[in-house]
Amino acid sequence: MRYTAEHKKRTQAKVIAAAGQIFRKEGYGGAGIDALTKAAGVTNGAFYGHFRSKSEAFRIAVLTGLEELRLGISALKAEHQQGWLKSFVTYYLGYKRTCDLGESCALPSLSADVMRTDNETRDAYTEELQRLIAEIAAGLPEGAPGDREGPSREDRAILLLALLTGGVTLARAVSDPALSEKIAGLVTTEALRRGRPEA
Repeated sequence: MRYTAEHKKRTQAKVIAAAGQIFRKEGYGGAGIDALTKAAGVTNGAFYGHFRSKSEAFRIAVLTGLEELRLGISALKAEHQQGWLKSFVTYYLGYKRTCDLGESCALPSLSADVMRTDNETRDAYTEELQRLIAEIAAGLPEGAPGDREGPSREDRAILLLALLTGGVTLARAVSDPALSEKIAGLVTTEALRRGRPEA
């Protein structure tokens, strides 16, 4: 039986979504092909019909996760305009900090595994991260006219991503809910401050 192109596309999207969840929960080393195919509800043959290897599935899951983050930020900017950063930071350090690990953001949950992977994955990650930085930077206010001392919008975007990613990672890792909340609150305050040109 031959499947339509639409069916193949739906199956691939299902496998990518399942792979993203499993890699976030188990890490690259903890996620085997059997776990990936079981989560997606497909056979090993169907998996290899879409991906040459587990590392290719990981790369695509990482890139899909980063793209989802970038598109989410773009949508927030369009919907909330001036208030987009506060909405994003609140969501990121609220829901994305406390949701199931399989639904968490790819940036804090998968970046450590990217460091240990092949150059092709690292290069693709770098390109998508640069697009993410540019999307955030485009939504930040310019510095005061003539102010060449303060950080650029791109620099502030990099600082924001590093701060939010590190904050979510620490807040998720601790076993003390009060400490997790404290980390989230401090990072929220600093992230919003960093979004301003005078920071």
